[in-house]
Amino acid sequence: MTVYLVDIEAVDTRYTKQWKEHVPAQMREYGLDVVVISGGEVPQATTPGAFLNFAGTNNYKSQQMLEISRMFAMGDIKDGDYFLYTDAWNPTVIQLRYMAELLGIRIRIGGLWHAGSYDPHDFLGRLIGDTPWVRNAESSMFYCYDDNFFATRFHSNLFLRELLGVEYLFTKDETEEWQSNNPDADRIKIVGWPMEYLRDIMLPYIKVPKKQKIIFPHRLAPEKQVDIFRDLAREMPEYEWFIAQDHKLSKDEYHMHMAESKIMFSANLQETLGITSYEAALVGTMPMVPDRLSYKEMWSTAYPSAWTKSWDSYNANKSELKAAIRSIMNSNKDTTKHAMDMAEEVGDQFFSGDAIYKAIKDAKTHKA
Repeated sequence: MTVYLVDIEAVDTRYTKQWKEHVPAQMREYGLDVVVISGGEVPQATTPGAFLNFAGTNNYKSQQMLEISRMFAMGDIKDGDYFLYTDAWNPTVIQLRYMAELLGIRIRIGGLWHAGSYDPHDFLGRLIGDTPWVRNAESSMFYCYDDNFFATRFHSNLFLRELLGVEYLFTKDETEEWQSNNPDADRIKIVGWPMEYLRDIMLPYIKVPKKQKIIFPHRLAPEKQVDIFRDLAREMPEYEWFIAQDHKLSKDEYHMHMAESKIMFSANLQETLGITSYEAALVGTMPMVPDRLSYKEMWSTAYPSAWTKSWDSYNANKSELKAAIRSIMNSNKDTTKHAMDMAEEVGDQFFSGDAIYKAIKDAKTHKA
């Protein structure tokens, strides 16, 4: 079996740059025969507030499809091969399935879902919503994939509810009960993301001295609610408040700012995993995150969701939030060790690719 890795374009300021290098290496270490299908170079400037460049990503994906179709035409693709899309929102999977079915080649396809129109706080959700073309496209992509990978139960539940109309699930028992009675359940796998390399990347920053500093590491997009952070900064000037995307930072500079902060703050309304919270905990910076979204599954120290669920809710609960911030910043307890202990707890479950690689290795190809 050859695994064709249809990767996501690498943007220097995003984890996609790290995936470009580390994911193929990790898969090979796991014993998989990997061929990377790249789409070449893309604009490094993302669309403002977005994860990638809306035009550049389509150029990249189109170049990937040119290569995939060439390999089919040349007879390179064989029965038993596996295609892994590291971004499941890739319309070329429909073309891939089209070729495999019509040519009678028995492949298997997996895709990692990050976001889509089914999330009302995602760009697609906010700007396009439930327009039939996008919802039907996402549903078609779901059925093109034999393995739909999700990093967290929260994300899979959101997908099921908004796109497939399944009653909302959250607990592990509820999810497993649904899976045992639904024919689509074997297409859904909750696996965590392949990010074990972060432990080594963040290791050099562990001994960076802490400052009375609080970092906001997220994109400057509405669902990240940066205005709450800016308001807290005005009201609590005794601390240093740092918004990463207000500055043009290298990865090293970003990691340094993260490491010297005592708190990583989030008021997110959208989060299907939470990579920055894990990066923070790895260097002993306390993730101060709301008790909602994917955060709910991993961080026992999350603050009450109502404190930041909207601007009005924030203002109604501001005094409690400020008190909680002061409690962490002025604590005599070893918050650094506490954060690092939490990182150890969540790492294997949510930031490891082992479950994905095992699913690929154990895969049996069949027609959709």
